[in-house]
Amino acid sequence: MNRVVNRKLRWLVGALLMLALPLAFAAGQQPPSPAHWRTDIDAFVAHDRSNPPPQHGVLFIGSSSIRFWAPTLAGDFPGVPVIDRGFGGSAIADSTYYADRIVVPYHPALIVMYAGDNDIAEGLAPAQVAAHFRAFVARVRHDLPQVPVAFVSIKPSRARWSLWPRMRAANRLIRQWAATQHDVTYVDVATRMLHGQGRPSASLFRPDGLHMTPAGYAIWIAALKPVLAHYGFPPRPAHAAAE
Repeated sequence: MNRVVNRKLRWLVGALLMLALPLAFAAGQQPPSPAHWRTDIDAFVAHDRSNPPPQHGVLFIGSSSIRFWAPTLAGDFPGVPVIDRGFGGSAIADSTYYADRIVVPYHPALIVMYAGDNDIAEGLAPAQVAAHFRAFVARVRHDLPQVPVAFVSIKPSRARWSLWPRMRAANRLIRQWAATQHDVTYVDVATRMLHGQGRPSASLFRPDGLHMTPAGYAIWIAALKPVLAHYGFPPRPAHAAAE
């Protein structure tokens, strides 16, 4: 019976998300469907079987900025049980669609999401991005009612600077909604990534102008440490974590 209910719930969530997509995307391009990421998700699940990740830790989920963080994530938050489930190019709705496979099984004590960057690039309006984030929170809390969720603001980047006004509008909508919710936190990295002229510094990005250098991640780490500490995960000094 529970499997039937869960299948119906997944179908309903998927149907609602599809209805929320815009009728047309920039240059007539349709975004990848959730099935596009099945190979990535299957790889995560296979890895989980052979190397079970920590339960009740901090789950980092989202697009390529999370995926590229994987090699240093544990060292950036020493002593914190972290799980990286970033899959590059994904949108918020993709994490929602696969929540039963790469969120719920870990029973995270805190979820940190970075996504929305690709949503805007694919043509979604700011209000749709905010609606997709609300749908993600609703989906994970169906199975994990008390789980806190921290949304890392959509970053300003050199490669997608022309999209920044819409990204900024999506950030504003998500920040406003988060302020009305219990244990939904908006983490502002965007303001910290803009220098005196109001544009992102080249030093924060790789040559593609989109993905970040260690200097970019340092800004994120500083913004997230107080959030992790608030939820019981204060990073320890590296030497203490190794003991």
